[in-house]
Amino acid sequence: MIFLAGLALLVLILWFSSLFTVPQGTIAVLTMFGKYRRIAHPGLHGRIPFLEKVTKRISIQNRTVEMAFQAITLDQANVYFKSMMLYAVMNQSEEMIKRVAFKFISQDAFIQALSRTVEGMVRAFVASKRQAEILSVQQEIVEAVKARIDKTLEVWGFHLLDLQINDVTFDKVIMDSMSQVVASKNLKEAAENEGQALLITKTKAAEAEAVTIKISAEAEREASRMRGQAIAQFRSEVALGMKRAALEMQEANLDNHVILFSMWTEALKNVAEANKHGAIFLDGSVQGFEQTLKRLMAVQMQQQQGG
Repeated sequence: MIFLAGLALLVLILWFSSLFTVPQGTIAVLTMFGKYRRIAHPGLHGRIPFLEKVTKRISIQNRTVEMAFQAITLDQANVYFKSMMLYAVMNQSEEMIKRVAFKFISQDAFIQALSRTVEGMVRAFVASKRQAEILSVQQEIVEAVKARIDKTLEVWGFHLLDLQINDVTFDKVIMDSMSQVVASKNLKEAAENEGQALLITKTKAAEAEAVTIKISAEAEREASRMRGQAIAQFRSEVALGMKRAALEMQEANLDNHVILFSMWTEALKNVAEANKHGAIFLDGSVQGFEQTLKRLMAVQMQQQQGG
């Protein structure tokens, strides 16, 4: 009974040791006596106990690696990069899995080789550019590295999915000088914009003032024309009234001196009514009155000749 129990226990141990599982997203690599034997896909599998060994488990999922390194430009400026690479096993064929499993001694060795390869490619590209060009050619750096690193990864059994340069910085002195350049440029653009705005404002104000002056001049010209017409009409009416008054007085057989004197007094009356807030000074002497009558007679003679 003891022998049978021991035998049963041994069979159970051998049975359980012959079984193994491969998680989803992983492929197991089995060796026997240190030599590659086969691969196992996700699921439950059996093996020869104590002879077949699961040497490596290769993830077929996407992998990422972050890298930070330094490069020097053509004009001897230090540039610091931080990047992220996304890659995966090229395919799940047996040959490709063997390549991935045995190309490097460990995963750390693979990551180190990958980082140094990318770093060398970036340094070679940056060494041909000046410091002022780096930020503007960032996408060119990515494309150049992608084109070369993908071929290298294929040799190792991987395929590049994406490469991103997340951060590009320079030494503090260079960063400060770049900030000053940007600030100066912004101040210059702000001053130019302010000057343009002031020019537009001044131009619009001058145009508005010119339009105002033009409108005022046209209004003044029209007002002067209307005043002239009014004065001319007033004079015509005055002359016509004087002519009618003179004719009426002549028909009444009044002396011309009386007519002139009446016209003169009527004129004084009109002037006095129009000039309510001022004083009128007249020459009241006999000589002054005679001179006034002579002037009025001369006006009357001109009107008769003209009539």
